[in-house]
Amino acid sequence: MSTEKIIKSKSGWLFLLITIVLFVIAVLLFANFVISAMAADRNPRLSPSVPSIIGALAFFLAGLFVSSGLFSLQPGQAKVCVLFGKYIGTVKDEGLRWANPYYAKTLSAGNLSTLVTASTPSVNMHTSIISTRARTLNGDVLKVNDRMGNPIEIAEVVVWRVSDTAKALFDVDDYDSYVAMQAETALRHVASIYSYDHMEDESESNAAITLRSNIEEVSEALQSELSRNLSVAGITVDDARLTHLSYAPEIAQAMLRRQQAEAIIAARKKIVEGAVSMVDMALTQLSENGVVEFDEDRKAVMASNLMVVLCGESEAQPVLNTGSLQQ
Repeated sequence: MSTEKIIKSKSGWLFLLITIVLFVIAVLLFANFVISAMAADRNPRLSPSVPSIIGALAFFLAGLFVSSGLFSLQPGQAKVCVLFGKYIGTVKDEGLRWANPYYAKTLSAGNLSTLVTASTPSVNMHTSIISTRARTLNGDVLKVNDRMGNPIEIAEVVVWRVSDTAKALFDVDDYDSYVAMQAETALRHVASIYSYDHMEDESESNAAITLRSNIEEVSEALQSELSRNLSVAGITVDDARLTHLSYAPEIAQAMLRRQQAEAIIAARKKIVEGAVSMVDMALTQLSENGVVEFDEDRKAVMASNLMVVLCGESEAQPVLNTGSLQQ
């Protein structure tokens, strides 16, 4: 396992000035050589200034060497320094900086021997300057089975960042694809351990965590799963949430009818509870106020009639009795 080492780089402004001076000296020496060559053409006894062209070339190459060590870092960026295959450290200083020009500019995420093999796929390459800012992975819609075996469609969004540059570059082949693959794996695992919704035939299911009813708990479980899997790659997960959740098309209509039946049963239950309380209140008040004296048979008839009126789908049609109560 690699471990990130923070190193300090030198300010690039001084080396930028040195680079400019080296190039200016190279230009002056080259101009001196040109002037001496032109003078030699007019006077054969004179010869071109060979030290001038040699010095111009030397100062020009020195300027190129010094300038190749210049780099700039914005906030939220880091430069990984690798010298001939050995990890030296990571620079996180902002602004114009300078480091050893021999530090690698591009890092391969695989074995270098595969570069010379035509039959192998190309090795993933990363620039030595990587971003440590928060990134968003908007996952595709996946078709998985929940804990009850019902096929569902689910998708996620993951906010992540590189927290350890050494692990991200050297402990995994390609941290971008690694994050995408682990995000899909974690989502499938979380979806398989929770049910889509509560099942009415299980008395203990109302207290269970479900994908549809417990969004916060599911998001915490998904973030915890991702953090554990991505820690080996130096990745920190800031947030993970579901962006899409529905039944698969082949069972969507059946589940919709089930939900409609649950809604109808719940509504009927509420209506019956209210009707029973109203019937009890009506019979009690009629008896206590002495309006009507009820025996058990009349109470049963009155309760039946009131329940029909209160629980019926359509309005009740009154029937007038012109005779006595016994008729």
